Amino acid sequence: ISYRLQLFVMTAMIRAGVNLVRYVTPSSLRQSPMCRHFSSSSSRRPPPSVPGYFWVPIIGGGGLFAFGYWKLSDRVPFTGRRRLLGTSPDYERRIGDAERLRLLAAHSRDVLPQDHPASATVRRVGARISGAARSVAVRRPDERIDPGPEYTYTVVRSTEANAFVLPGNHVFVYTGLFPYVVDEDGLAAVLGHEVAHNLARHAGERITAGVVRAAVGRLLLLLDDSGWLHAVFGPASKLLYDLPHSREAEEEADRIGIFLAAEACYDPGASAKVFRAMKEDNAGGAPPQFLSTHPSYETRLANFDEWMLEAEAAYRGPDGRRCIRIREDMKRARARVVTKRSGKS
Repeated sequence: ISYRLQLFVMTAMIRAGVNLVRYVTPSSLRQSPMCRHFSSSSSRRPPPSVPGYFWVPIIGGGGLFAFGYWKLSDRVPFTGRRRLLGTSPDYERRIGDAERLRLLAAHSRDVLPQDHPASATVRRVGARISGAARSVAVRRPDERIDPGPEYTYTVVRSTEANAFVLPGNHVFVYTGLFPYVVDEDGLAAVLGHEVAHNLARHAGERITAGVVRAAVGRLLLLLDDSGWLHAVFGPASKLLYDLPHSREAEEEADRIGIFLAAEACYDPGASAKVFRAMKEDNAGGAPPQFLSTHPSYETRLANFDEWMLEAEAAYRGPDGRRCIRIREDMKRARARVVTKRSGKS
């Protein structure tokens, strides 16, 4: 069937090209012997009409695609980027809750206890970041930002320098990241980035893209049972869509993250310090940007420079003193925690 369909499409395209050439050819040229011969010979056999069943799947599929795009079209909060989003927040949370339980079981021996100083610090800074996210959601009702349930923070003993967030607001931080995070401002930069991923619902966007990609792959198998188109589509979609889209989502999380850190009265300039330290420690070890799921260190540092004026304006407030008293309170709170720990020891 696919062979006959391909043959029919090729024949239709050739005949359409011939008719187009005849249509755009000047009348003086059409009077030449060659054109008269071509016209007389081609007029002997009128081209067959396209059967109706050929247009049914095309029109139906096009209508279905248009309806799906309209139904699933969505805008990312803060940035306004258009995207397809076909999952509900409840569905995303169920996936995240199940994955959190799986990870807790897998890392059961390496999860730091809740009263560990690192865990307590991550929870304290994370609470301020999530509080800033909820405050921003209230001030921007038109963007329909869903801050979701309360966040959970899990610190895992590992040499890997990484942190990630699951749908349902579950943040995991690996201790291998701490050498690059020298203070709470740097930790706020990391946690702001992770909270930003959930505010933008990037996980639901990835799930939607995966469903669309699978549907296109099935369609290609129906059109070409040799599998050649499907084999080409997989790597091409990853290189031309998946990787660029992943980098775009990471840049969005960077931008929203430094804004959340500034709203929570953490220094937004700490983001650049964290990634500059990681760049120096991983010099020459990163793949080319177009083959990576994340932007290069150079791109991220340039972006931070571009966004810093906006972030500093949120940090300082209209009078330039918004965070002075808050940071003094944060400093006293840290001192009390240190005093309490030293008393226990």
